[in-house]
Amino acid sequence: MWNFWTRTIAGGALAAMLVLGAAYAPSIVKAQAQTVVLHRGNGAEPDSLDPHKSSGTWENHIIGDMLIGIFTEDIDGKPIHGAAESHSVSEDGLTWTFKIRPHNWSDGVPVTADDFVFSWRRILDPATASQYATLLYPFKNAQAVNEGKLPPDHLGVRAIDASTLELQLENPAPYLPQLLAHQTAFPVPKHLVEHYGADWFKPGIYVSNGPYVLAAWEPNNFIKLIKNPGFWDAANVQIDEVIFYPTDNTSAALKRLRAGELDMQNGVSSQDIDWLKANMPEALKLQPYLAVSYIAINSTRAPLNDKRVREALSLAFDRDTVADKVLKFNEAAAYTFVPPGTAGIAPGAALSFASMPYAERLAKAQALMQEAGFGPGKPLKIALEIGPAPDNKRVGAVVQQQWAAIYVDLELRASESKVLYALLKENNFDVSQAAWVADYNDAKNFLYLFRTESKDMNYGRWSNAEFDRLMAEADKARDEAARGALLRQAEQVLLDDYAVITNRYLNTRHIVQPYVKGFHPNLRDVNRTRWLSIERAS
Repeated sequence: MWNFWTRTIAGGALAAMLVLGAAYAPSIVKAQAQTVVLHRGNGAEPDSLDPHKSSGTWENHIIGDMLIGIFTEDIDGKPIHGAAESHSVSEDGLTWTFKIRPHNWSDGVPVTADDFVFSWRRILDPATASQYATLLYPFKNAQAVNEGKLPPDHLGVRAIDASTLELQLENPAPYLPQLLAHQTAFPVPKHLVEHYGADWFKPGIYVSNGPYVLAAWEPNNFIKLIKNPGFWDAANVQIDEVIFYPTDNTSAALKRLRAGELDMQNGVSSQDIDWLKANMPEALKLQPYLAVSYIAINSTRAPLNDKRVREALSLAFDRDTVADKVLKFNEAAAYTFVPPGTAGIAPGAALSFASMPYAERLAKAQALMQEAGFGPGKPLKIALEIGPAPDNKRVGAVVQQQWAAIYVDLELRASESKVLYALLKENNFDVSQAAWVADYNDAKNFLYLFRTESKDMNYGRWSNAEFDRLMAEADKARDEAARGALLRQAEQVLLDDYAVITNRYLNTRHIVQPYVKGFHPNLRDVNRTRWLSIERAS
């Protein structure tokens, strides 16, 4: 479906030059001899470069190099002012006012407060069908707008004037600066979206307000961005071009990196870890960040809607073996869904069997499966959806073996990342590999996935009235300790009902050549090209 986006590198660059204006062309010609290019292995192929249509971290890595929200990330992944140069907050924490810094889209059209009003109404408009719209539900009337109960112009945002934006919230949100740095809150160019509609983000049309602009997109091959000379901090941007490559096959990506075809790679296979630790220790970046791996359960399908079956599957899944023996990423087995150290939640939630010996867990799982009507002569036949990476197949084989002991005949179905996430969003699976990387450092960003209102972000469509009530109460809580206690209770409800099968708390898995400077592992795992440079030995 992406054939009409295909461009050669030269053709894409020419189109971008036409968009940016004639004044840009001489600078490109002048820079040809000294162009600094960064080649980034980026995991999966993007589904979209429209921030309102995308949902993956691999898409955010690219879009966030081109578009900048009210806030953006610094070199350590922490929020700093972006499209806004300052802000103020009302005493009750419900009204935020932003002063938009003077800057332009890359075609010279000024960025105004109205671009943000237009953008936030657009993503929440049910006609846009944005999977990630629920992330903005802290905005006043956002949920009602997204559910079609109110028109988009009832969203709690207004442009006081061209440079002053006012945002009203449903409840205080101390994490708002982080949220407004996320791709869902990015501005889109109103003048182009209104003119081109769904085609606005094609090469040759796409404009940005950030460090880079789209030059070319050759699906399943590369996406090329070139430096935006009109960016307000362009003088400090050291990389002239960045080329992102889809690298689902992480072992093949390592070979490309060793051959000099890649400077960075996001994703490492466990079969390569020992070699990397021995031969490229300075390049390997295994650092904790706010992410959890889990197995999603489709609770709308029988017999997975039976709590006994879900509990048995979770009991029989030996996460410690997977974390310690199958994979070697220095990751801890997960007995909670919210990673330890995440802000905004009181400690204490845990799976009931966290300290139970595995042999006892297995015996209990067998008994539960027999109660549910399964046994040696009547296995439960289900399929586990997995991604294309070799490690997914290795872990899948282990799960297959472990669940066989509790009378499960498990089929492994491997798909490309795009196909896998489409199955998840459409609730078209039995059980599936899944993972969540935090959009901001707060427990709500993990737990909100399981609210009934979270729609297709809630892959298994699990719904629990008590969980929803506790999450709503936490939103209203003004006291930080009370809010944290409510979120802990909500997580315990999630764990006690075995809504998902927790797997591991993830570490970053980057390979970064030592000559790439400015890469700082951080809890958000955000490293924008804007802060990077290349310093090779002369």
